[in-house]
Amino acid sequence: MFIAMNRFKIWKGKEQEFEEIWRTRDTYLSDIKGFKQFNLIKSVEQNTEQEFTIFASHSIWKSQEDFKQWTLSDAFKKAHKGAGKHKNIYVEPPKFEGFEVVI
Repeated sequence: MFIAMNRFKIWKGKEQEFEEIWRTRDTYLSDIKGFKQFNLIKSVEQNTEQEFTIFASHSIWKSQEDFKQWTLSDAFKKAHKGAGKHKNIYVEPPKFEGFEVVI
């Protein structure tokens, strides 16, 4: 299995707006070969002086190849259309992390 994560730093006070964007968007994942599960996760605040909250999109795939094929698909393009129009809520662009499941 393969886990794909994008880490987002969202300005404090913009968390609900960010969550609503994810709640209402169509990811087009349900019919994609190899897709298993998706979660949007939110950090538990520990540093009250920090000006942002960390979120991560967390998806589980049958294989890294299935994930790569998703990123090349029309469904991926549709799911990410207009992604840049909410720039005011992001501290910086998201950072991708990919993980191969070992155990």
